[in-house]
Order: sequence, then structure tokens, then C-alpha cells
Amino acid sequence: MNTAATLPRSDSGNADRYAQIVRSSKKAEWQIDRDLLQDRSFDFSRKFLPDGLSRIDRLTFLTADEARLLSQIQGRTYAYIFGLVERFISAKMLDQGRAHVFDDQLALEALVRFSNDEIKHQELFRRIETMISTHLPAGYRQVADPNDVARAVLAASTWSVLALTCHIELFVQTHYTKSIAPREELCPLFKDVFKFHWKDESRHVVLDELEWEAEHAKLSPADRDQAVTDLIALVAAVDAILQAQSASDADYFIRNASRSFSVDETAQINACVLSAYRWQYIISGVQHPHFGRLLTRMTTPAQMSRIQTALAPIMSN
Repeated sequence: MNTAATLPRSDSGNADRYAQIVRSSKKAEWQIDRDLLQDRSFDFSRKFLPDGLSRIDRLTFLTADEARLLSQIQGRTYAYIFGLVERFISAKMLDQGRAHVFDDQLALEALVRFSNDEIKHQELFRRIETMISTHLPAGYRQVADPNDVARAVLAASTWSVLALTCHIELFVQTHYTKSIAPREELCPLFKDVFKFHWKDESRHVVLDELEWEAEHAKLSPADRDQAVTDLIALVAAVDAILQAQSASDADYFIRNASRSFSVDETAQINACVLSAYRWQYIISGVQHPHFGRLLTRMTTPAQMSRIQTALAPIMSN
């Protein structure tokens, strides 16, 4: 049964929305071992990510085995990046919950449940890394420490962190429903990991929106302008991580492939992996219609122009 929550309607009361999220969360609770892993293993004879996300089909010179390996490397990073961002998201939602301690208790419960979900996801992704690392060659590298990233992100304005979080939760929906779920050729356990992840994030995005809009209402025009500056800086920081991770992953793949690649092929592999990561973690969220509507509603034309100018080099990827 699909337990995903729908995006909130502007004509419904916030108290009702928080209550609905709590009810949905209670009905959809799951445990990593009991409901998902169940002593299962990853099928390394299959791809992990679909070509629509990995963009590996652009590398027409790869053999089927090479394409599968690169898909599995990207899938490994996919889990790593989500574990990375959920470190700061869980911390932020605990902060947001404090504002409701002496106010709406259902809002507080919803945010605590949100944070608990993200902590569970972090455990899941750590376990996935351990499971994958026993089958793939040594030498894979995670370029950014989750705690360092969380500290840097949480130093930015609340408006900008909530905007980035909403963007992330929305592209999770797109990735699973449009790219991962329909592909029968993918590793079944990998698909199920992100099915369970998607179920939780479909509720979380409702809370992201509620908290972002509430924060927006508190700010002065000058504060909002600074928040836009912070958001631009956060996206640039994400892109810097993606550039470093894509270069590391491409090098790891090339070192572990069964043959050598030409200079041109090596350049294509590097460009493909960076293009895929920018699509996965930035562009697919920016282009989500609902995120576009929210961002337009909470920025001035001048602020939106600043954001679009900053994004242009990435969007032309």
C-alpha cells in the first residue's frame, strides 16, 4: 500500500497538516532489519541506478560489465550522499521542533518523528556502505565528512537550510517514482532501500514546506535577501562536493576497470559522472515544478534572478 503523503494544500490549516503527518508516520513505521534487509544481499550481477539517473548510457564505448560497475559505484555514492545530507537535516528538524515545545504538540511530534526517520536512514546508509564495500574493490573514497558538512550548513540561515532541504526531499520523489521504481532490471534490494526511503521523505517534504513558509513569514526584506545569498552559497558548496566526489568516483572506476581507456574516453567518463551527480542532486530538484512554485512565491524577481544567474553554470551541465 502506498503510504506516501500528498503535498499540503494552501487552504488547509497547519494544525490539521501536522496531525495528518503524525497519523501517516505512525501507520508507515518500518524497521531496517524486520521490514527491509531481512538478511538479503545486493545482487552485483545487476545495475544499482537506472541510466536515467546515472547517464551511463551516454558512454557508448563501455561494455555491459563496465557499465554495471560504474552504475554500482554511482549507487554507492547515492547512498553516501543521502546519508551525508540527512546528518544536517535531522539536526535542523530537532532545532525546528524546539519552537513548538510550548506550542503545538502535534507539530513537535511530527518534527521529532521526522528527525528520528533521518537518524534511521543514516544507520541504513552506513550499513549499506558496509555491505557494498565487501564486494567492490578497495580504494573507494568519500570526499566529505558528514559532521563537517552539517556544521557548515547549519551555520547558514534557517530559511536557506529549509529551502535546500525541501529541494532535496522533492527530488527524492522524482528519482524514485520516475526513474528507480519502473526499472525491473535493477538490483531488487537497492530498489527497495530507496522505496522505503521515498515513503518517509514523501511525508517529510510536507513538513519542510510548512516550516519554510513559517520561517519566511518571520523575516524582514533584508533578512530574506541575506537568506537568498546563503542559499546560493549552500548550492555552491553542494556542487563543490559533487565535483570532488565525481572525480574520485571516475578515477576509482578507471583504476578498477579491466582495460585502459584513451584520453578522450577518460575525459568523457569524468564529464559523465559529474553531469550525473549535478543532475541527481541539484538540477532535478531545481526543476521540480513544486519547488519552482515555492521558490517563486518566497523570493522577489530580483532575488530569483540572482539564483538563476548562480545556477546557470550548473544548469548548462
